[in-house]
Amino acid sequence: MESFEELGLSQAALKALKQKGFEEPTPIQVKTIPLLLRDDRDVVGQAQTGTGKTAAFGLPIIEMMSEKSKNVQAIVLTPTRELAVQVAEEINSLKGKKRLSIVPIYGGQSMDQQLRSLKKGVDIVVGTPGRVLDHIKRRTLKLDAISHLVLDEADEMLNMGFIEDVREILRNTGPDKRTMLFSATMPPAIMGIAKKYMGEYEVIRVQDKQLTVSLTDQIYFEVSLANKFEALCRIIDIEEEFYGLVFCRTKIDTDKIANHLIDRGYDADALHGDLSQGQREKILNKFKRRRITILVATDVAARGIDVQDLTHVINYALPQDPESYVHRIGRTGRAGKEGTAITFITPEEYRKLQYIKKSAKTDIRKARLPRVKDVINTKKLRIQSDLAEIITSRPQTEYLEMSGELLKRGTAKDILAAILEYSFQDELDEKNYIEIEDAVVDLKGKTRLFVAQGKKDGLTRNKLINIIKEKSSIQSERIMHIQILEKFSFVTLPFNEAELLLEHFKRKKKGRWPLITKAKKERKKA
Repeated sequence: MESFEELGLSQAALKALKQKGFEEPTPIQVKTIPLLLRDDRDVVGQAQTGTGKTAAFGLPIIEMMSEKSKNVQAIVLTPTRELAVQVAEEINSLKGKKRLSIVPIYGGQSMDQQLRSLKKGVDIVVGTPGRVLDHIKRRTLKLDAISHLVLDEADEMLNMGFIEDVREILRNTGPDKRTMLFSATMPPAIMGIAKKYMGEYEVIRVQDKQLTVSLTDQIYFEVSLANKFEALCRIIDIEEEFYGLVFCRTKIDTDKIANHLIDRGYDADALHGDLSQGQREKILNKFKRRRITILVATDVAARGIDVQDLTHVINYALPQDPESYVHRIGRTGRAGKEGTAITFITPEEYRKLQYIKKSAKTDIRKARLPRVKDVINTKKLRIQSDLAEIITSRPQTEYLEMSGELLKRGTAKDILAAILEYSFQDELDEKNYIEIEDAVVDLKGKTRLFVAQGKKDGLTRNKLINIIKEKSSIQSERIMHIQILEKFSFVTLPFNEAELLLEHFKRKKKGRWPLITKAKKERKKA
């Protein structure tokens, strides 16, 4: 694997990558970045979500951008508003000190806010097709002078019915631009766009690998970014014996999480690329001897670690691709023992998790974080067990003398209670814990669903609720805005639940369309 330094990037770009804590490029970055920097051919890239595509096209675009342009210089089209925000944030974080304005534009956001941003001047627009086309028609967004155009997740735009909007946008761009098309699959309609609207292009493919999953119980928790660390502590506390790896995305996060754990009194340390070989060996030796039981690491630093009998692998941050996920969780569940792999996801990461599940052909089940009472009860049982073991092995003489003195001051029950309070008050007091609420994965929105049955089919509100609950684990209170009409119906669910339900109804049965699909208005909303 090449390093970022070998890809031809400037020192400013390398500095931005270092500040983000990225250690080495992904395969799509290795193939794409040098090509985009080297010549002016268009690019068609076949790569899945979560493989580092944004940096693959974002870094070269930033390198070639002028800080003095008065026009929009580049546009990135994405199928969803969530991806538009994510891509804009990622490009913004990669620009370093370069004075560029990057703005996301999507349906559902205030039009006035977008108009103000565009009026001030924007270098890179990241937007959904519907809203971008709205601005083109209003003449508030001009793309005739752009130098770069990116179609991100083109097959998703096709699936969501945006392909005509994309064609219309392409017709409103000037001829002197470089086009980059990225797609997980390459159906004829997508290749048709490449042939009609792109110049001479090179096709880049990142091959999917056959992935196998080890003997591991795989769980995910929906957690807000602010609650991730508390969730990690909760998992460690609830386990009778925790001996595991905690994976972070960057060196910066690795150090931060390890230091927070140490401050809380956990036996932890960090492992990342900035450590010398001597430091690395010292930390690994401590981990193998269980002098530390929690090792916080990046993917690169964890390569080659051969530690047996890990109870847990925790994905504090989602890996960049399914291969990394399988590689991470394969470190537990060895030698026929079942380990546990836990993944924390924020609302914005739900789509990426679904992709990992699908690519790795594995089941990652949703679970609920332990509540405060669960943790305290576990600690009480552990204290009782530890004390019972000490009693059995007979305490040392000086403590027997001390206990004799204390027994003169009250009953054995009162004295023991006082000792427990003195020793464990902080650990067993509910006030010292915060209750972590599940982060609702609705990607800041809800999904309106179309149901191909109505009153004439005998469908009622209760029947529809039962159908939804039968096909998924959705709770009744999450099912909203039910409309039972004569020939069809509508229902609204948070994004997470809607995606799970659509998985059950995504294919035709006996030549018929699925019972439940996305409502058309929802498709055009972005």
